[in-house]
Amino acid sequence: MAIEEPAYTTIATEGDFEIRAYAPVLVAETWAEGDMDEASSKGFRLIADYIFGNNLSDNVAGTAKIAMTAPVTVQPTSSKIAMTAPVTVAPTTQGVDMQSAKAWRIQFVMPSQYTMATIPKPKNPAVTLREVPSKYVVVLTYSGFNFLSRVQTKTDETTAWVQANGLTAVGLPQLARYNPPWTLPMFRRNEIMLEIAQPPASTAPPKTVAKPT
Repeated sequence: MAIEEPAYTTIATEGDFEIRAYAPVLVAETWAEGDMDEASSKGFRLIADYIFGNNLSDNVAGTAKIAMTAPVTVQPTSSKIAMTAPVTVAPTTQGVDMQSAKAWRIQFVMPSQYTMATIPKPKNPAVTLREVPSKYVVVLTYSGFNFLSRVQTKTDETTAWVQANGLTAVGLPQLARYNPPWTLPMFRRNEIMLEIAQPPASTAPPKTVAKPT
């Protein structure tokens, strides 16, 4: 069964890298502490509980199940942040260490049929809803398992590509995962996503960047 993904337009492509323009989306998000795997598991359970019915709806039953979408994203935060905080602000994107981060923001993109006015509201205050405006993102796509060291390498490659192409990073990178955990490694779709300022109207062909050794 097809799973809805956020709408975007591809602006430029080079190998496994893309520059995309994303339309606005509505997200459910939470914050969790621990390493990437621990935080992902905690955050996934909290938001899954919300979309599977722990919510307040206007329908007769008073609750609603919300369709699962892809991807599920996890993003390191610059410091410890209260679970009810609505947004994280990071001072820099340089030298992001995914391996040592201990605080993370986990997001599910909500189905496009909903608006902030119509979507069921979380009962658990640890889960919040937020409208994310349109944005430009550099994306590196790869398959396989997301070991911390591999995620760090892919993050470094993405940051290097952004710099080499004269683009300006905004905020911290996200790891986006599109497949259920039982998916075989070679069929898994993973992405490192790094928001950038609006690229020039006539974006030049991307420059090839040597991968770190």
